[in-house]
Amino acid sequence: MKNQNNYVAIMAGGVGSRFWPMSKTSYPKQFLDILNTGRTLIQSTYDRFSNFIPEQNIFVVTSEEYVSIVKEQLPHLPEGNIVAEPERKNTAACVAYISFKLKKMNPNANMIVAPSDHLIGDLDLFTDTCKKALDFTAKQYAFVTLGIKPTHPNTGYGYIQFDQEKNHSGVFKVNRFTEKPDLSTAKEFLSEGNYLWNSGIFIWKAEDIVDAFWEHFQYMYDLFQDRIDDLNTSNEAQAIQDIYEKCPSTSIDYAIMEKSNNVYLIPSDFTWNDLGTWNSAYENFKKDEEMNASNSNSAILVDSKGCLVHSNEQKLMVIGGLEDLIIVNTPEALLICKKENEQQIKEYVAKVKEVKGVFYI
Repeated sequence: MKNQNNYVAIMAGGVGSRFWPMSKTSYPKQFLDILNTGRTLIQSTYDRFSNFIPEQNIFVVTSEEYVSIVKEQLPHLPEGNIVAEPERKNTAACVAYISFKLKKMNPNANMIVAPSDHLIGDLDLFTDTCKKALDFTAKQYAFVTLGIKPTHPNTGYGYIQFDQEKNHSGVFKVNRFTEKPDLSTAKEFLSEGNYLWNSGIFIWKAEDIVDAFWEHFQYMYDLFQDRIDDLNTSNEAQAIQDIYEKCPSTSIDYAIMEKSNNVYLIPSDFTWNDLGTWNSAYENFKKDEEMNASNSNSAILVDSKGCLVHSNEQKLMVIGGLEDLIIVNTPEALLICKKENEQQIKEYVAKVKEVKGVFYI
């Protein structure tokens, strides 16, 4: 029997610009099957949580412009469980919205907040880890995050330092959060052994995170509390429109997690990738003997090494004598860049917008 007090809020409002040109503002990466699994990223996320969360307790927080896509891709999701944000205001507003909403709906709501675009393997282990976190937060005032054991000194992830001495049956007290470090700092973190990657998956009681907004970010707390009577009514959309016009744009890490003294971490062994860049996708594709990865049977690579080729068209592509490139082909655009320059894709997109307008982005 699934616990009726357990909920999940899947965050699905991002634009995924680092996966351009496959991911576009009108149809971003969470709605795409980037790895050719047969399910889009948001569908896979829904499947993952529906194993242990009651289906009526699964919510998707997304942008108003993506509501129709969510309905199409998750047809079994009740329409009232699609929570539409009128504008993007980062994760603090997103978390506040769904937490106030669920607290009013069920004062005992115990919830997971998770991104919609992560790749996670070892599903039984993932489920067990989430249940362990939910059991922990159900019994005490605590915020739990899932930390991923680093496999290499990645500079694209945030890190969490935890206290190895303060162990509550595999749940550890968090000392501090660190934003994306430079390479030397990342190497130092790995050598110290008590730093894990920040998965961006959080677990807490809705009531507790609402109280934390009151304690650490009272301005945002007041915005939502003043309109609490409108939530879960026909007046909700207008109330949220009014709130978001005044909401600052900040992350939940900065607004709450970095300031709270009741944050805990569960070191997690399931395979995880945030699929934030083309290189992270490359890591999960099968590779040939020259370490090329391609999703297309129409791509022929000759004397080429370490390339990622991604195409959703059937036209023949011949890649000859090239190394360590990202090559992404769509009907509207073609991207070719060095793998080492993937963090500049956002700059490329900005240049496209400047030169060609918004059609291609």
